[in-house]
Amino acid sequence: MEISTLATYHCLAFVWYFFVAYSITHVRTEERPSEVFLYGGQWKYLTVLNLVLQAVFYGVSFLADVLRLIKKLRCAKCIISSRDLLFSVLAFPVSTFVSISFWTLYTYNRELVYPKSLDGIIPLWLNHAMHTAVLPFAVLEILATPHRYPAKKKGLILLGFVAFLYISWVLWIYSVTGEWVYPLFALFSPAGLAAFFAGSLAIVISFYNFGEFLNRMIWGQSKKKKKK
Repeated sequence: MEISTLATYHCLAFVWYFFVAYSITHVRTEERPSEVFLYGGQWKYLTVLNLVLQAVFYGVSFLADVLRLIKKLRCAKCIISSRDLLFSVLAFPVSTFVSISFWTLYTYNRELVYPKSLDGIIPLWLNHAMHTAVLPFAVLEILATPHRYPAKKKGLILLGFVAFLYISWVLWIYSVTGEWVYPLFALFSPAGLAAFFAGSLAIVISFYNFGEFLNRMIWGQSKKKKKK
């Protein structure tokens, strides 16, 4: 894809994610069901955090494209490194996890992740923007341009660290409010919850590996990984 076309795509994707993130974070306070938006507000939900992550990623990607267009190649190289690390470790695996896990649980029992009371608060288009569109956007990014993946150990350590931070945030909210971020968590014993978190991390890691596999299959060895 030509750099100018890529820059246009990344700019539009950034504007889209900024708009979606703005829309969900500006649901009027009086319309929010109290049992849903307690301590932490929307910032306790992985879906909302992912929207911010995607906006940041596409903003960085657009900046890299602009720098390449104006021939600031030294600066572009640094930004592209950040872009690739952000995409490989977080943007692709988290988006894939958010979409697939949400719709799997929603199909099984929507009350566990997205109570029916939200239907009157969050428009249908916004629900799909948060939970459906993120997956094709992630796949399209792999098709649009190659990404340099970090050494496997480095990538998994960074991914695990971010997962640890989010789980710690979820547990902190429970310790303060006595309410779980997702009703699903209340079904588990402490040991069961630990196993659920471990299983979820394993799934996210599998999506990380899948993204790396797709990148390699589509773009071959044009972007070799750095040596460990």
